[in-house]
Amino acid sequence: MKQILLCLVLCCPWVLSAQNNNAPSSYDAHEIAITGYLQTQYQRAQSSGISSFSGGDWAKNSDERFIIRRGRLKIDRADKFSSIVFQIDATQNGVQLMDAFIQFHQENSKDLLFTAGLFNRPFGYSIVYSSGYRDFPERARVFQTLMPRERDLGAMISYRPHKIAKFLTAEIAAINGSGHAARDYDSKKDIVGNLAFKFDSLANKKLHIGFGGSFYRGSVRSDTESFYSLEGNVYKKNTSPDNVNWYAKRNYFGANLQLQYDNSFGATSLKMEYIGGTQPGVAASSSITGPVASTSFSAQPATDLYLRSFAGYYLWLTQKIAKTKLTALVGYDVYDPNKDIHEHEIGAANSNTTAGDIKFSTLGYGLTYLINSRLKLTVYNEHVVNDPTLLPQYIDDLKDDVFTTRLQYRW
Repeated sequence: MKQILLCLVLCCPWVLSAQNNNAPSSYDAHEIAITGYLQTQYQRAQSSGISSFSGGDWAKNSDERFIIRRGRLKIDRADKFSSIVFQIDATQNGVQLMDAFIQFHQENSKDLLFTAGLFNRPFGYSIVYSSGYRDFPERARVFQTLMPRERDLGAMISYRPHKIAKFLTAEIAAINGSGHAARDYDSKKDIVGNLAFKFDSLANKKLHIGFGGSFYRGSVRSDTESFYSLEGNVYKKNTSPDNVNWYAKRNYFGANLQLQYDNSFGATSLKMEYIGGTQPGVAASSSITGPVASTSFSAQPATDLYLRSFAGYYLWLTQKIAKTKLTALVGYDVYDPNKDIHEHEIGAANSNTTAGDIKFSTLGYGLTYLINSRLKLTVYNEHVVNDPTLLPQYIDDLKDDVFTTRLQYRW
């Protein structure tokens, strides 16, 4: 915390200089913006000690809590040729670095951008859409699992031709693949690409459409002589000395669509996104919960890899209620970490299946109330469902619903 405070103190002279320099030279002119938002919330879980994607897992003996979900402070500095972004997240769990990147562009154009540092992975819609503006409290389970904390270290080229095709955004990046808070643990780099289209003010300026496609090509290093691949409804163990330092494919593809129609009752918005592919994971055990078994790794996996084909998606529907400050929310998302096996087969004798193969779906519904331009209240309930399996802990649907009341201030 002392280091963060020192950084902020050092930034103050830059802000004062930018505000008080009445006649800067062409090389000294710059702009500095300090923005951020704070989300504080009360939550109640259906049972104590659940694993959750609504702000993190719960303590063993707790089914109620107050938490700071996000406490962001962002500093942007821009000049004629470049800009820098630095953002931290301060919560009851400590202070984490969220963004730290430099961008270069031509003097009179930002059509072509080069970015280097820690930034959002350029994949799909919800990953790059700020939590400070999103109506729904959290991103879908599938994206929290595959791309936790959304960011990674690397370099990116972005093309946004504002004059000839302002509706187009094309991005491609090379990243470590180990996430926002970890050093890379192997010699491979992952490639992420995104192509997005956005058309505003159609049909008498009432219809807004956006859509796009993305890909992710990466790998996960094996540190053992064995890995498991699915044959029918059974995982087969493959063992060879050559499997040490072998790279399993981590490949995704995605598609997304956003529609908004401004009508007399209020704006109606529908957003949807699908992602599928292959995800190397590990087996769930007493120390590794089901959700964690299929997550992306920030460190070298020490146990045998499990190769899974996955699929996931979300649907978000929002309706602004006439001229009031209320917006109704309905969301539905699904994450199936192993789409090649049915839930009633998971846990069968000698199948080597685990809780890491279980599909989860979440139905959410609630309201937001815009108290003023900076302050927003959100009330939201999530009903989480998993189909019964043969595993002792998952014979029935888990009691893991979560109710959230959140207050957000953005500046």
